[in-house]
Amino acid sequence: MKVAIRYFTKSKKGNTEKIARFVSETIDVEALDVTHPLEEDVDQLLLINAMYAFDVDKAIKDFLENNASKIKCLININSSASGSSTYKSVKKVADKYNIPMSEKEFHTAASWIFINKGRPNADDFKRLEDFLKEVVVNG
Repeated sequence: MKVAIRYFTKSKKGNTEKIARFVSETIDVEALDVTHPLEEDVDQLLLINAMYAFDVDKAIKDFLENNASKIKCLININSSASGSSTYKSVKKVADKYNIPMSEKEFHTAASWIFINKGRPNADDFKRLEDFLKEVVVNG
């Protein structure tokens, strides 16, 4: 099974990038930011992102539009300080470009200023590890 990891962050805090590095190390696949297009078809794209102003960033939308034909299944992994998942926003874009998207997602709280201090934490990363074992192995 061919798996790719792409992420987007504009935060100086680095929560999304920490999550991307953890996913990369856990499944032994290089995590690249969304400025790197997919070079080949992938069975699963693990898209790691965060909520910005109640939506996903335009960079995520552009990446999905430009790589839609290469993605067999999109899996959303996200964090936010607000507690809101990006699933609906990403699904809307995936549907627009006919990208199949898993109903399974991983979402966790993220720290921002004084909100959710210390998140994601060890418990969040353990949940993410369990999620990856279930999703990447079993599709």
